[in-house]
Amino acid sequence: MTKIIDLRSDTVTQPSDQMRDAISNSLLGDDVFGEDPTVNEIEQKAAQIMGKESALLVPSGTMGNLVSILSHCERGTEIILGHKSHTFVYEGGGISSVGGIHSRQLLNDDIGIIDLDDIKYAVRDDNVHYPKTSAISLENTHNMCFGSPIEPNYIKSVSVIAKENNLKLHVDGARIFNAAVSLNIDVKDLVKNVDSVTFCLSKGLAAPIGSVVCGTKKFIDKARRHRKVLGGGMRQAGIIAAAGLISLDDCTIQIKKDHNNAKILAEGLNKIKGLSVQLNHIQTNIIFFKLESNKITDQSFVKSMNSKGIKFFETSPNRFRLVTHYGITKKDIYKTLIEFDKCLN
Repeated sequence: MTKIIDLRSDTVTQPSDQMRDAISNSLLGDDVFGEDPTVNEIEQKAAQIMGKESALLVPSGTMGNLVSILSHCERGTEIILGHKSHTFVYEGGGISSVGGIHSRQLLNDDIGIIDLDDIKYAVRDDNVHYPKTSAISLENTHNMCFGSPIEPNYIKSVSVIAKENNLKLHVDGARIFNAAVSLNIDVKDLVKNVDSVTFCLSKGLAAPIGSVVCGTKKFIDKARRHRKVLGGGMRQAGIIAAAGLISLDDCTIQIKKDHNNAKILAEGLNKIKGLSVQLNHIQTNIIFFKLESNKITDQSFVKSMNSKGIKFFETSPNRFRLVTHYGITKKDIYKTLIEFDKCLN
């Protein structure tokens, strides 16, 4: 059977044999009662890794961001975030529809940065004519902006603005371990100036499900209440936590492989006639490229490659995304390059 090379996302990873064993042998209890030892272990470990007081296991990154923002913002207030942020674009408008929280979207540049002056001028005080600003949200790495890692100095500058205006700062760190590996720093140094961070176990960390929210104990107590309201109170959730614990132990080595494979893939694509990649933007495991050939349409290109067992998709007209991960080997990278070249030339 021919292997499917699935480059659509790092969410498609399958759990390792070690993860499966950990799931099968995990100690379980009722997490809603705070009695699942494996959940308690991953929450304590995640908090320690992030340098925070406490943590909360949630089913998804979307829920993690939602419970965080609900915990920081009162109904009728607003949060400042980027116009290309995952929370604004891909999370179903949950902060507005569920929380009654207004989103103030500011422009992200090519690498996901929001201009500091734009943030300063966007902050609104308590005036009856408009929603009061309660929080700021950043994304690291930035999914729609080439998977770019956001550096700690920028995050610190945003935190200064937040503190000066009595605002909370949240980081959607779905792939924050990718950012830490790319920047060659400890992940806790990326979030030491923020009030809360969410990270996914099910993307670059290759676990099958789950995300973790980290922050102060008071914040996590509020987040736990919001998780319950959203239907996220889980019982014997140690089967989720067990795989996540393996991820946290082993992630750095795998992420380095993913980044190296992404670089090889991007450089190879850029050499193929009819394709173009901005190589200076390839810093983690996400690649965006353009089709410049007139021989084939965008849709036919994706369909043709899919028939060869190589999956990816178009994110916008003439813009395609590839994501490397635990399920992709160097051999898969070279096969992908060969098939792309055959298709276009």
